[in-house]
Amino acid sequence: MSETSSVPQCDDRTANSTCHTSAFAFDRTVPETGYTWWYIDGVSDDGHHAFVIIAFVGSVFSPYYAWRGWQDPDNHCALNIALYGRPSRWAMTERGKGQTQRSPDTYIVGQSGLRVEGNDLIIMVDERAAPLPMPVRGRIVVSMSHQARNAFYLDANKNHFWQPICTSARVDVTFDAPSLSWSGHGYVDMNVGHEPITSGFDYWDWSRTPLPDGKTRVRYVTDAPSGDRRDLNLTFDRDGSFAHASDLLDCRASKTPIWRIERRAGELAGNTPRVHRTLEDTPFYSRSLLAYPEGAGGLTVHETLSCHRLRSGIVKSMLPFRMPRWPYGRAGLASLS
Repeated sequence: MSETSSVPQCDDRTANSTCHTSAFAFDRTVPETGYTWWYIDGVSDDGHHAFVIIAFVGSVFSPYYAWRGWQDPDNHCALNIALYGRPSRWAMTERGKGQTQRSPDTYIVGQSGLRVEGNDLIIMVDERAAPLPMPVRGRIVVSMSHQARNAFYLDANKNHFWQPICTSARVDVTFDAPSLSWSGHGYVDMNVGHEPITSGFDYWDWSRTPLPDGKTRVRYVTDAPSGDRRDLNLTFDRDGSFAHASDLLDCRASKTPIWRIERRAGELAGNTPRVHRTLEDTPFYSRSLLAYPEGAGGLTVHETLSCHRLRSGIVKSMLPFRMPRWPYGRAGLASLS
């Protein structure tokens, strides 16, 4: 296993966010055939609810982007919102040019958007679920203790990198469609690629675990088509400082029940995790909450992406049922306050 190297500061090729006025750099130039996404998640203090939001420019899961030869990433944008627990919702509508607005601190996608105000990230959601077109409408405030600018390569060719912006945040969730209100622990990061994600990787696992001392453990394991594996284990303090961890050993959680996606997790303080809840079980992707024994860590958000399955034409033909494209219209969100 090889260690993932850091992205140089202000690297011209990666346009590292230290060159921008915002750690989020919503206005960054997205490489042709590439992607940028901003990821936010939260788990309620009682463990009954969770959400994940991913704002894409050059949507890596888009069949439309793939069918057009991974050209023009700004024409393939989306905000994916997933609400877990009761009630639950899932929405991801792809938007074309003219339906987005981007500045250093703001990204508007259709009727939804994200805005940074100081150390608060405000997210306004106004979407339609799929395949049943139920409304998904609400507000999330992510209170960040810091906004980090360190980034790490995920592949040997340095085409993909990950930037953990805030590994330990507080989230307040208020939705009127569906009716929902809760608070909990949150996390924010960003990923950038200079080629399609399916070109750079075969398999991809990521997880984040809140630790009892207030720190957060993050693990990234990526396998390239060349056979190169990157295994990155980091422990982040509340202020964003980090250290490489050596005590997170490789292990396996159970496969997903339907599509049998393998979930590569890690031992934590000598403990192996169990699957607390499977949130997403798709042909190429899984999202789960894992649980370690009491005292080892809080609920772990874990994701697996099987890129060789995502390359399948059959899988791509299934995606429009969950990811419709709405290429016309204009960005219409008037305010993110």
